[in-house]
Amino acid sequence: MKQTTAGPVLVMGAGAIGCHLGGSLQVAGASVVFVGRARVLAALRAQGLTLTDLNRHRAHIPAAALALHDAVPAGLAPSLVLLTVKSGATAAAAAELAAALPADTPVVSMQNGLNNAAIARAAAPALHWVAGMVPFNVAELGPGHFHRGTSGALAAQDDPALRAHAALFTRAGLPLRLHADLRPVQWGKLLLNLNNPVNALSGLPLRRQLMERGYRRCLAALQDEALSLLDHAGIAPARVAALPPRWLPTLLRLPTPLFRLLAARMLRIDANARSSMADDLAAGRPTEIDALCGEVVRLALARGLRAPLNARMVAAVQSAQPGDAAMSARKMTLFLGI
Repeated sequence: MKQTTAGPVLVMGAGAIGCHLGGSLQVAGASVVFVGRARVLAALRAQGLTLTDLNRHRAHIPAAALALHDAVPAGLAPSLVLLTVKSGATAAAAAELAAALPADTPVVSMQNGLNNAAIARAAAPALHWVAGMVPFNVAELGPGHFHRGTSGALAAQDDPALRAHAALFTRAGLPLRLHADLRPVQWGKLLLNLNNPVNALSGLPLRRQLMERGYRRCLAALQDEALSLLDHAGIAPARVAALPPRWLPTLLRLPTPLFRLLAARMLRIDANARSSMADDLAAGRPTEIDALCGEVVRLALARGLRAPLNARMVAAVQSAQPGDAAMSARKMTLFLGI
């Protein structure tokens, strides 16, 4: 397995997360190659890449300084690949990487859900796959402009290839925590990500949505169902937010004035933050609902149980169409039956 940092970093999936991670690394001095879809690449070629965050930091990379490609360039030998495509595109992206890159190239899955690294490994076993996790939210505010609206440290399975890049990630303002076992961290993040469909269907920015108790009750119910199944499976989710996972449903159900007081750290979200699922729904793109609520449903089925609330949320998102009216908190609670 390669442990050098001499080659460039390849971002496979130049969307919101990919552009934020890759752009931050380039600002910190790394050579970065971006592979993405035509829509995003056209905006980057026209506008360059602008990065902003909730701390009012701003950076801009001119278009001429960006290495932009619609496919993995022939002959590329990156020191590290960040896989940031949507979960549904994992296998195809892994196959493309395997066809273009030297064997044993390290690839970190910085994607939502639990099983993308395993799916990628099955599709491209010659590459060196590492599971990772991005805790924060990135929204596309305009062509070439990507805004991080929440905070948190990257996480990944401990691996020599990532240890070799740790200083680069730190310089880029992307602290990276390495774990001997990433699975509890992934489940901890997934519990938080159960808010993505709630936010997407609400039509509201994240902070405004979280300030409505009805929507919080929906999220709490989805989390309670998942936590019960995790208990049944003997899985202890890691703490990835301000509070331990099992405290979150209780906090979410509190009256809004008390929630605002006790959840001040959780609410450190700027007005521009929204879930990527909201962007996908608005644009008519496939969502990652199967990698979020769908994982809870599969955990239940694997143990001969059911997850009706998460199953209903999967159905709601899959049936949603661009331009549909937002789902009010009252309608969502009635739909879930809580």
